[in-house]
Amino acid sequence: MHDPHRTNDGDIVREMDAAHVRIGQAHRDLLSLIAVADRREHWRDAGARDMAHWLWMRYGVSHWKATRWIAAAHALESLPRISAALASGELGVDKVVELTRFATPDTEARLVAWAAAVSCGAIRRKGDLAARRQVEEARDADSARRLTWAYSEDGRRVEISVDLPAAQGTVVVRTIERVAGELPVMPGEQSDLSIDARRADALVALASARIARDPDPDRATIVLHASVESLSSPDGSCELEGGGIVHAEVARRLACSGRVQTVVEDDAGRVVHLGQMTREPPAWMMRQLRYRDPGCVFPGCGTRRFTHAHHIVWWNKGGATDLDNLVLVCSFHHKLVHEYGWSLRRDPGGAVSWFQPEGSRYRAGPGPPEPAKPPEPPGPPEPAHVPRPRAAPLAVSFPE
Repeated sequence: MHDPHRTNDGDIVREMDAAHVRIGQAHRDLLSLIAVADRREHWRDAGARDMAHWLWMRYGVSHWKATRWIAAAHALESLPRISAALASGELGVDKVVELTRFATPDTEARLVAWAAAVSCGAIRRKGDLAARRQVEEARDADSARRLTWAYSEDGRRVEISVDLPAAQGTVVVRTIERVAGELPVMPGEQSDLSIDARRADALVALASARIARDPDPDRATIVLHASVESLSSPDGSCELEGGGIVHAEVARRLACSGRVQTVVEDDAGRVVHLGQMTREPPAWMMRQLRYRDPGCVFPGCGTRRFTHAHHIVWWNKGGATDLDNLVLVCSFHHKLVHEYGWSLRRDPGGAVSWFQPEGSRYRAGPGPPEPAKPPEPPGPPEPAHVPRPRAAPLAVSFPE
């Protein structure tokens, strides 16, 4: 720290410039490390769906900024001139992030000179124009529109097929793509090869959000038929009314977050227990829950979209539907609890602790700084210098 009272204005500006250069060097180093960590998929098994989610939770940056940083980190690996401009302080990180959206190795030198003279907003507008794509004109095919579905023979899958005119289809596709980009990704489905699975999750999320708003509780209720034996077995199955078979664990997750009625039957098909039509908290309780938990309570997550009220002590184990036993979780972290072995509990002070499948407590955020190494003890004093006698030159004779 410098004492401002002992430094003139020129020195202050020079120190600010030097600090700006150090920040640029640190940003360049951080982006380089982000590219390496992303390639190594460092975020796996850390409660994150991808690298942007990991950055968001660990360093508290927005998802938008995290996504831009990752894209810039990879782009800078082939843009040495822009990377050098960032490290030298010639360009700030905001300008560099925008430049990497459209710069190429052939244009980067010219763009660095241009970017230094314009605002960050001007660079962003140029990037937006470069990224814009024309949308093909839609054709009228309204008479051919259709949507069909069929259950597989074993009842465990349902295939949905849709054929829409281009205009309406574009609306559906863009909505699904947008939601798919916002939904957390399940473990093992982070690569582009799993994009179809993320789109399927987006379609389910859209349908779930719509049915949750249905004012008719009977028509919007999913009915699960379960035998006493299946409920007592960890590998039991339940039948969805109208077709389909689901694992008991999936049924428990649906019952935790949806408008579900469970019908328990004996071997003869007689109803032995009729569950309540909903385990969802009433509207007033959900308002209080969302006020107390503004987003998903998983450490560092905080997402507000597609969140569910989760029972800390599960319903089938006697858990009550009250605020002390409820937390708000997103769909991704809800699946981690019900189907991937994670668990959580509320501490006496009200804080929620999360535990990984092997039982260790999960904590988000940077690790604690490494303790400073203690100074090494001084060695023995060196002996006083005593001049040594110079050795006589070595005489070497060569044969004639």
